[in-house]
Amino acid sequence: MSAVRAAFNPRSASAFDVERIRADFPILQLKIDGKPLVYLDNAASNQMPQTVIDRLVRYQTSEHANINRAVHYLSETATSEYEAARRKLQHFIHAREEREVILTSGTTDAINLVMHGYGRKFIKSGDEIILTTLEHHSNIVPWQMLAEEKGAKIRVVPINDAGELLIDDYEKLFNERTRFVGVMHVSNALGTVNPVKKMIAFAHERGVPVLVDGAQAAPHLQVDVKDLDCDFYAFSGHKLCGPTGIGVLFGKAALLEKMQPFKGGGDMIMSVTFEKTTYNTIPHKFEAGTPPIAAAIGLGAAVDYLSAIGMDAIAEYEHALLSYATEQMTRMPGVRILGTATNKAAVLSFTVDGVHPHDVGTLLNQEGVAVRTGHHCAQPVMQRFKVPATSRASFAFYNSMAEVDALVGGIRSVQKVFA
Repeated sequence: MSAVRAAFNPRSASAFDVERIRADFPILQLKIDGKPLVYLDNAASNQMPQTVIDRLVRYQTSEHANINRAVHYLSETATSEYEAARRKLQHFIHAREEREVILTSGTTDAINLVMHGYGRKFIKSGDEIILTTLEHHSNIVPWQMLAEEKGAKIRVVPINDAGELLIDDYEKLFNERTRFVGVMHVSNALGTVNPVKKMIAFAHERGVPVLVDGAQAAPHLQVDVKDLDCDFYAFSGHKLCGPTGIGVLFGKAALLEKMQPFKGGGDMIMSVTFEKTTYNTIPHKFEAGTPPIAAAIGLGAAVDYLSAIGMDAIAEYEHALLSYATEQMTRMPGVRILGTATNKAAVLSFTVDGVHPHDVGTLLNQEGVAVRTGHHCAQPVMQRFKVPATSRASFAFYNSMAEVDALVGGIRSVQKVFA
């Protein structure tokens, strides 16, 4: 099955042939207790198209070897394909140079790389790090660890009742001790699209570097790191129709060259003696040991697939899905949507009066509808809205309007059970 059939080149939501796209995803043919799978947990992980599955199989059956280790055919082929994936990712996020693309195990690994490689080297006692209330735990905990180690301080940008950052408050947090900013591009818990370009520009005027957690943005928006002018940008492959265990850290070359390696081992060195080790050039300085070769090649295939559809077309269609779902659920008595920002990506976080979110998720599963329940690794968000957890429906370009109807019908069934 081809990635995207030659005739398919959508330019608007009205031209978006979702049924044609759905045919590329074998898992969407599953039935749960005899009912069609309605997969609405895309913020946790996207599904994988057949073209990516086929690419992984081809690598494992005819190309597999360790990279950068030998001159035989398989090693040279694997090395070439691995580096080709890096170039695809460079173009996907519009990085200036391919050496600015570090392949990691995921967003969490990428953020930790920056914390260890940049933070531990440059952040000192008394320095301040600005984060936001919306952050995923993976962009909170590493910086807390650093602050505790160094005697630094975390400052937090608050949000309003719509789930939007208070930008005036953000700007007021800056002072002569501010050394770093970490901000997510899109909230995984609420879907809020943050004004990161404006936030980056403000920080840069004060000489402060910015890391953007792009885990929820890369699958839904056209990402241009040159245009954003971010210093670091992190995202994961499995949220991008690719394999698990692979992710990307973009970093400006000048910063990466100054950073210390996060991990030591093979391939991140130029020479080793017991007296001294000389580190390799970027990006290899940050890719110690055998990398996730198959996963990287699979992510390259996923990027090809998404690029063939077009990220602008994906964003437009998903916006239509979100608008329709929001309209339907807003009309439902007893259902509360958390996160009503003006600028949102395809996430609907909600509660149902009198029903615990886990019970909502369990009963929806009986209808074949898969949603996420819990705090979504964003407990400060839950605390802000005074709820222990929410149910979260998150959409992808292969979801249909009929699946939105299935979600709404499932919620009505939940309400009847608890009436």
